[in-house]
Amino acid sequence: MQRRQSSKHSKQPLRVHDSNQTDLSAWRKEGSINTEKTVQNQQSPSDDSKHNSLEQAVKFFEKVQDRVSLKKSEGLQKHLSTVESIGLERGLPPEVFDTLLTVALSGKLADTVNTRLLKSLVPASVIPESSVVSSVSWLCVSKCTSNVQLLFLRWLITMFDFIDCKEQLHALYGFFFSFIHDEKLCPYVCHLLYLLTKKENVKPFRVRRLLDLQAKTGMQPHLQALLSLYKVFRPELMSITLPGKMKTYFKNSEAPWKAAINAVRRRNQANSPVSQALCLGTTQPQSRKRKWNAQLIIPASSANAQNLVGNSEKNSANDFFPVEQLQAFTQLVENIHCLEFPSQMGSVLTNPLLLHYMNCNKDESIYLRLYYWMGQTLQEECTWCVVENSQYEEEFKDFLEIIYKAECFLQEGFSSCEEFLCRSLPLWDGSCCRSQILRLMSWIPLSSFSEMKSHICDPLAQLFFTSSLYFKCSVLECLKELLQNWLNWHVVRLDSESDYQFRSLNTTLSGLVDGIAELIHFVGWISTVALRLENNCTFLLYFVLDFYEVVCDMYLKYNLPLLIMPPAGVFYPALLSMDSVSLNQLCYIMYRYRTNLVAAKENELTKKKKQQFKFSSQTYQEYNQYIIAMVGCLWTSNVFQKDNHPQGVRLDDELLKKTGVQEFKNSFNIVYHPAMMGYAIHFLQQACPDDPTFNFSLIKGKKWNWYLDYLYAQGLEGLKLFVESSINRVSQASQNKARNVEV
Repeated sequence: MQRRQSSKHSKQPLRVHDSNQTDLSAWRKEGSINTEKTVQNQQSPSDDSKHNSLEQAVKFFEKVQDRVSLKKSEGLQKHLSTVESIGLERGLPPEVFDTLLTVALSGKLADTVNTRLLKSLVPASVIPESSVVSSVSWLCVSKCTSNVQLLFLRWLITMFDFIDCKEQLHALYGFFFSFIHDEKLCPYVCHLLYLLTKKENVKPFRVRRLLDLQAKTGMQPHLQALLSLYKVFRPELMSITLPGKMKTYFKNSEAPWKAAINAVRRRNQANSPVSQALCLGTTQPQSRKRKWNAQLIIPASSANAQNLVGNSEKNSANDFFPVEQLQAFTQLVENIHCLEFPSQMGSVLTNPLLLHYMNCNKDESIYLRLYYWMGQTLQEECTWCVVENSQYEEEFKDFLEIIYKAECFLQEGFSSCEEFLCRSLPLWDGSCCRSQILRLMSWIPLSSFSEMKSHICDPLAQLFFTSSLYFKCSVLECLKELLQNWLNWHVVRLDSESDYQFRSLNTTLSGLVDGIAELIHFVGWISTVALRLENNCTFLLYFVLDFYEVVCDMYLKYNLPLLIMPPAGVFYPALLSMDSVSLNQLCYIMYRYRTNLVAAKENELTKKKKQQFKFSSQTYQEYNQYIIAMVGCLWTSNVFQKDNHPQGVRLDDELLKKTGVQEFKNSFNIVYHPAMMGYAIHFLQQACPDDPTFNFSLIKGKKWNWYLDYLYAQGLEGLKLFVESSINRVSQASQNKARNVEV
């Protein structure tokens, strides 16, 4: 109720209370207000002279009454240059913004001066809300030109995160909305409204005005953005269908101030090794770039600090709990019903408490705001898409790392990251921020694979085939994690259908099955080609088989009605590998395939109701072909005669005899197989210590069984499971009986 009353009172004439302002001398003397002031008090006499110059400049602008010519007034030139140099180099203190904004928007000076003033208004710490409200009031009297109004709106959007408090600014929502019909200002007004909009701001008359404006001008990105946000808050007021795919809604507003903001951040960070700011749940240092300063910092101005510390009763009366005061999980639980997300959505990423709240909150506007902020930041700061950002690669890595950790915390990918990857991967060299980019790829939200293939998989495949072995293994690991995340998402969806209905991009089981199947086929294709390029490298084969360890268990472990066999270009290199680890891994994979296929077949036979999904006969046929090859290779020694796979190893006896290999039929059984020969030698050393010839033909009969037990004892669990499940042997009782007789 209190909040509604404050909105009504906001219609009164705007007034700025001088009690909340202090003069420049106070800013210079009181070093306890914030860290920047502490640093400034410790600086050299040359800094004091700059402070004196700034104080004189502000006093000069306060006294300006009539229009002053820049060319004819040396004083104006001098003081304007002072404000510009200090503002662009180190930032301006909070106390000067009221005066300088008033001068720039009052129309007393020429547009050239007003423009230069606005472009120099870069804060050293924060911007008092009262100064912003006072400056907005000058728009009511229309004394400044449209160009200055436009630049002021761009400044306000750029500096939005620096404003210490925004309650009074929210009360001006209707005033800003009145500029919506100004063709020149409309894109920036929509941007500002997007940042300010709350549910109570969405009214039927505003929706109608936006729809009327859209009918006149067409589907403009800025109108689409605001309408999308309105539809999230009040879907009953919107009957039209809006494009669901995220895009760049707004033009870049920060260009005139970006370099100065970076310079001020770097200078403040260099001069303040130990930050005294109050941060929520993190001790990480501030980033040099404003957009990556993903910490919620309690504003340092005295007025706002008093409001935060001294108005606890007022907060309860307003029925909301300021997130700046959220320090512990118990506070989150106690106040979860009255929390409100900050306007700086980037601050959520590094705060575990707010991420917990975000995970519990069903309000899609939270995600919409975060995706917008994140998408804009990723697009503007990408180090390989924007040339001048190359020097900030380490910061960009840190930012991508923050996003990845937030996705891991939420167990959910951000669609804005997918948009960024779609746009940037075709330009990526595979080296810059490699680990961060691949990690982000593992959290791509489930969507149509056709879109993902053209924008992500195709550029990735080009890099994959032309890059190093390490890069290939990293990509395969990334795609395995992507598959696991999609499967985990499916399991969670089965447990809670309601949670998933408004977040997923693909809500049908058939869409999920098709997308995962295409991903698996894509990995099978690149794995086959990569193994050929790398001469069946054992290290690469490990990552390929690691991926198929997930694939082989999708039916039972993730309750997904899908099983896809590995391609022959993966199966046969693993079967004929020189490494026992790869062979053991393949045996385990085939054992799990069998377990899943048997379970699926039993479910088909026992369930009376017709199932929506059934495994195709081709899957069973491929499995049987592979099993025949494996049993013929490892056990019955007839793989060259029995293998019936089109890409198998079936060879005529005449051709095999020409090789000159004795006992060619036994070449790949568990004794003679190149991957197992080392085990066979060690076994013979223990079983026949007096025979130095290492006669492998001695491993038969009871020694064959002993040899199997020896292999199992060496940790070849996959081989054991495969043999016991897929090979018909004499029953265990008969084996024990035979052993007793022999003993």
